[in-house]
Amino acid sequence: MRQPTVPPTAGLPLQLGDLWPSGAGSLAGRLAEWLGVDAVQLECSGTSALMVALRSLQALRPGRSEVIAPAYTCPLVALAISQCGLQLRLCDLRADVLDMDPVCLQHLCSERTLAVLPTHLCGRVADVDAALSCARAVGAYVIEDAAQALGARSGAASVGLKGDIGFFSLAVGKGLSTFEGGVLVAREPSMRAALAAAGASTRFSPWWELRRSIELLGYALLYRPSGLRMAYGRPLQDSLARGDWVEAAGDDFGDLIPQHRLGRWRQRVGARALRRLAAFQRQTSVQAALRIAQLQASGLEVVQDAVPQAQGVWPVILLRMPNPQARDAVLRAHWGDGCGLSLPFVHVLPDYGRYDHVLGAARDDAVGQARNWAQRLLAISNSPWLDEARFAQLSAQIRAAAGLE
Repeated sequence: MRQPTVPPTAGLPLQLGDLWPSGAGSLAGRLAEWLGVDAVQLECSGTSALMVALRSLQALRPGRSEVIAPAYTCPLVALAISQCGLQLRLCDLRADVLDMDPVCLQHLCSERTLAVLPTHLCGRVADVDAALSCARAVGAYVIEDAAQALGARSGAASVGLKGDIGFFSLAVGKGLSTFEGGVLVAREPSMRAALAAAGASTRFSPWWELRRSIELLGYALLYRPSGLRMAYGRPLQDSLARGDWVEAAGDDFGDLIPQHRLGRWRQRVGARALRRLAAFQRQTSVQAALRIAQLQASGLEVVQDAVPQAQGVWPVILLRMPNPQARDAVLRAHWGDGCGLSLPFVHVLPDYGRYDHVLGAARDDAVGQARNWAQRLLAISNSPWLDEARFAQLSAQIRAAAGLE
């Protein structure tokens, strides 16, 4: 009997009642309350939210032109920065944790720096204080990229609130999804006003909203074990059959980033689903803790938060394999069999090739440690649909590839 396909991340499944077209209250209001902030600003995607943030800061510091991001991050970050007419600079990573190297970051920061983007990659909490220290020394801003970290906390507060601006993604497969969507937060009322001014020109697009609404309906129907083989498993197998790991990982983005309003019906769907998110994240956190203990006991390296007293979220469990050969052997054997293995991103940004036209000077930035991370990372889905028996089988195969059995 064929086993069900496990999604690459632990996204919150939608229920039939979430699709009801009326009621549910304001998604912005419910999210603000859930995050413990005065207000949030909704955008059509996390990438669009980043662009609104950048444009708000451009208006405040028109003479600055550079944005510093981790060398290992989503290619959409580079595309967004380029579409705003800014220059990306790439910061190498620390050897011990999945976060920007503060020495490298300090070297990159200058009077040209508009913003630094500490990134809570895969729900792991980054060291925003270190980024703030470097940015403040040159009069730059900090934008927290919390696209994959809705629900993560640093101390008693949500991530996204230490920096000047934070943003979250509501894309497909995230903890909370409107298929595509973005959320902006800021501590200071003056910065919230700047974000509102930067986003004021965004218009509603009936075409984009119709498309995203149909896609959200498809997500509601197919994001379950019985539907994922068609929606995710078959396209993944086709990409792997062609040897296209970039397409398989979903890293194949076009240059154009649409910007439009998030429609009311999708907001209502999100508002209803949000009621279940805290309980779902508690469930996945408990599951992650048990499985991490098993993986660590067998000698595997599990990627943790970069700072103490943080509570990241667990869409995936990230492993750093002993070497690229061991990582690639596991992927070649099991990426396409529906067991929940994946990659956060395939390469550091300069190694894709297809994004060279938006990198500019960043092509020459030192990324050696980040490249080492990119070549050794492996993500195990933390979806509840990856049951104990299958997880045990998968972890044994990973241990064998790592030479631990």
